[in-house]
Amino acid sequence: MAATLNIVGCGKLGRTLARLWTDHSVLTVQDVLNQSLESAQQAVSFVGAGQAVADYASLRPADIYMIAATDDRIVPCCEELARAGKLTAHTVVFHCSGALPSGALQAAQQAGAAVASVHPIRSFASPQQAAADFAGTYCGVEGDPQALATLNESFAAIGARMVPIHADCKVIYHAAAVFASNYLVTLLDVALQAYAKSGVPQDVALRMMEPLVRGTLDNVFNVGTVNALTGPIARGDMATADRQARAVAEWNKNHGKLYEQFVELTKALAARRHSTQT
Repeated sequence: MAATLNIVGCGKLGRTLARLWTDHSVLTVQDVLNQSLESAQQAVSFVGAGQAVADYASLRPADIYMIAATDDRIVPCCEELARAGKLTAHTVVFHCSGALPSGALQAAQQAGAAVASVHPIRSFASPQQAAADFAGTYCGVEGDPQALATLNESFAAIGARMVPIHADCKVIYHAAAVFASNYLVTLLDVALQAYAKSGVPQDVALRMMEPLVRGTLDNVFNVGTVNALTGPIARGDMATADRQARAVAEWNKNHGKLYEQFVELTKALAARRHSTQT
């Protein structure tokens, strides 16, 4: 018989996972508790299983509790869950935050439950689409062995790829995604500003950048960062890099500091490539 699941904070991510577990007969979605009963009822309707409840006292005992609330609500939700007396030594409690460690569920641990965090690395803007595309999604995981044994099986059954991470570096793990996604966008915007300074309209600059950016990303994912590096520093042409650094700093002091930092990081990256070739 499938293990029972209660969900606290069943938003887009929670709805997606619950729908997948229901469709694949992996877990039995039992009770859903959101900030409003109406929201919980909407979640249940999307999932196609479970019962909306209005408060923690109404939650029935379950094998697994998923806290899929926003980061600032995870600890309060866990504390309320523990106060409601719903947790035992046989209970698994986990959250889905990319920034908080499983240790944030301290109240559940003190109540005897096994805890973990499972962070699916993908967008959940559309639960319908996310459910359709979920197979192959990487998930950063850490926590108690008992909890992970249960969750690894449940997530693997819906196509997840579980990647163990260090709990004490959870914030750095989350920052990695910010570097790879958010800050990449910011960096490309700086490039657009530099093109604009040189007289290239933004729409033209975007078309100019596209093959360069896509080709670079393809190279990174095909051969890794060390071997994908090109440009003046990779060639050892520091005179060109120095001229560019001075010109960028004269144009925009903040961008100049950014460029100088990238020069140092890129020199280190180029040195790593050189060391592997000798």
